[in-house]
Amino acid sequence: MRANLPTLDDRDRAILRLLQADGRLSNLELAQRINLSPSSCLRRVKLLEESGLIARYVMLLDEKLAGLPGTAFVLVTLDQQGRAALDAFEAAINRHPEVTECCLLAGTADYMVRVAYADAADFERIHTGILTQLPGVVRVQSTLALRTVKKTTALPV
Repeated sequence: MRANLPTLDDRDRAILRLLQADGRLSNLELAQRINLSPSSCLRRVKLLEESGLIARYVMLLDEKLAGLPGTAFVLVTLDQQGRAALDAFEAAINRHPEVTECCLLAGTADYMVRVAYADAADFERIHTGILTQLPGVVRVQSTLALRTVKKTTALPV
């Protein structure tokens, strides 16, 4: 945690829950929902932003309507685990918008990559043309999601 993180009270947590559910809430509506004056509410939100706890605001797209109904989870193993090898892989993976998430792992594989794709041909393109060509990759193991049961960006605050 950051040193300048404010101590959170119930109203701060309520602000965070409401903004995670709908980042487009106006300050007035947010203030009304948590029973604060608009100026007090805005001050709290600004402190949460300045502390870094509120990292950014985004818009989430519907994957199916965006033409990317497929999700694959790919375990990637590199030939080396030194800092230079990891840095090269991470710099390269960040250049591909098809990769929606990438996590360094502790275990048999080095990374888990989440990929959004349109259809089987698109996934094959991503697999053979991108993932297997990344620096240091010696093995990829893909698992295709059949259905998403739960997906959230909200943290339990």
